[in-house]
Amino acid sequence: MKSLLKYLKDYKKESVLAPVFKMLEAMFELIVPLVMASIIDVGIANSDRGHIIKMGLVLVLLGAVGLSASITAQYFAAKAATGFSAKLRHALFEHIQNFSFSQMDLFGTDTLINRMTSDINDVQGGVNMFLRLFMRSPFVVFGAIIMAFTVDVKSAFIFVVTIPLLSIVVFFILIWTIPLYRNVQNKLDNVMTSTRENLTGVRVIRAFNKEKSEEEIFRDRNTVLNHAQQYVGAISGVMNPLTYLMINIATVILIYTGAVRINIGVLTQGEVIALLNYMSQILVELIKLANLIIQITKAIACGNRIATVLETKTDMVDGLDKIDVDSSDIAVEFDNVSLMYENDGENVIENMNFKVRKGQTVGIIGGTGSGKTSLISLIPRFYDATQGQVRLFGKDVKNYSIEDLRSHVGIVLQKAELFKGTIADNLKWGDGNASLDDINKALDMSQAREFVDQKAGQTEFMVEQNGRNLSGGQKQRLTIARALMKKPDILIMDDSASALDFATDAKLRMAIAQNEGNMTTFIVSQRAASVQNADIILVLDDGKIAGMGTHKQLLEENEVYQEIYYSQFPKEEVM
Repeated sequence: MKSLLKYLKDYKKESVLAPVFKMLEAMFELIVPLVMASIIDVGIANSDRGHIIKMGLVLVLLGAVGLSASITAQYFAAKAATGFSAKLRHALFEHIQNFSFSQMDLFGTDTLINRMTSDINDVQGGVNMFLRLFMRSPFVVFGAIIMAFTVDVKSAFIFVVTIPLLSIVVFFILIWTIPLYRNVQNKLDNVMTSTRENLTGVRVIRAFNKEKSEEEIFRDRNTVLNHAQQYVGAISGVMNPLTYLMINIATVILIYTGAVRINIGVLTQGEVIALLNYMSQILVELIKLANLIIQITKAIACGNRIATVLETKTDMVDGLDKIDVDSSDIAVEFDNVSLMYENDGENVIENMNFKVRKGQTVGIIGGTGSGKTSLISLIPRFYDATQGQVRLFGKDVKNYSIEDLRSHVGIVLQKAELFKGTIADNLKWGDGNASLDDINKALDMSQAREFVDQKAGQTEFMVEQNGRNLSGGQKQRLTIARALMKKPDILIMDDSASALDFATDAKLRMAIAQNEGNMTTFIVSQRAASVQNADIILVLDDGKIAGMGTHKQLLEENEVYQEIYYSQFPKEEVM
């Protein structure tokens, strides 16, 4: 948590002024019982209306000045807290952007979203309360004790005995509940994970009639959270009755002592009222302090979880070199490459060796889980090889600047992701300065022009979040167009035509093959028809290269390729 405080450095003035103005408010509040004592002992006792009015105006003035100080303190505290959380959220978001895919997988999307949202909000609330109350509450408690001593020393000893007993009760309950609040936060994470999974996978859930089972899972997790919250709430709830009981006992003793001392002429009625007011102030401030500590405890727990993410350094060291496309005729080379995911017990790809010349088209085919996506993810450094080297244009990809490396690689992932905005806005991710002609050319090549022209506004058609107002095939074609907008030296299409019909898929491959330039293309597919015209076909099986060659060679010699091909094109149809 301490490491996060650096984000408050730009708000030093606000962090000082907020507690200062709160202490000013507290000082005026401590004067109020004495003014009330004066009204009772002088004004009421002597029927002095002028004194009562004068002291009443003093109370109004104290209230107005105290309110002004409180509002000013709240302004500075809110400014510091919101500014701190904004800087922290920006730093966290920027840091997450540098994570490798392995680290993203390790933390999980749900966890990172919780850190960015609810955890930062809790930390913000903790900072706000801390700046307003961390000095005010102790100041009022000790100030009230001191003021009680100025009124009557003997009666003030009741405060000296009561306050430590109250503090023991409050802090014992806090020590008990602190780990329980951490446990509640973990249970909340589980509920958030379940919620996100259900909202994002609602179509699958309904398709398999799993609504009731998912409701039961959510209900179980929510019940566990509810019980945890009720348990810690019940313990915390004991604090108020206990403290009020102790204060009331102390008040009874104080009233009795005050009555005796009034009777013997040591105290006045106004002074006893002042002592009772100070006792009430102490009770209120101790409750505030307890709530502050609870809030701070939650904020620290959340802050530590945020700090864990921020302290996790990216496991990818950025290189310094720039890509020189003309430096080698070999566009991509895998030299004894293996990859093992974080916390996984075995390699997902193993001993990969192959070379691809500039301008060649490589088809990658294999069964589910054979390592196709893992293989192509090493080219743009989504993951780093755990063994061997991946070389682009003669150099290890680790030597290149990641930004420069990915500017030369166009990627179309399995899941078509589009963002809210116009079609043109989405395509300009590939080239921010693209003209309408450039956009239309990419749309033509990706076979998307036909349906885009039919949309209202054409390229200015508004795409909704996640492209939910487009079909699967339309989204895939737009993501292909977006990748082509970069005019990449290497194009990777990871099963990106799975939602296209065979005719559109064939037209797409033909358009890419006829594209000007010397683009090297990787086509990952489950369809043999999508890769059969490639210059080189890699056949993967269980993370290893089971075959490599042209369609004709593999069909004659490779059993794995034969099995895949003939499962889609039975021999009698081929003959």
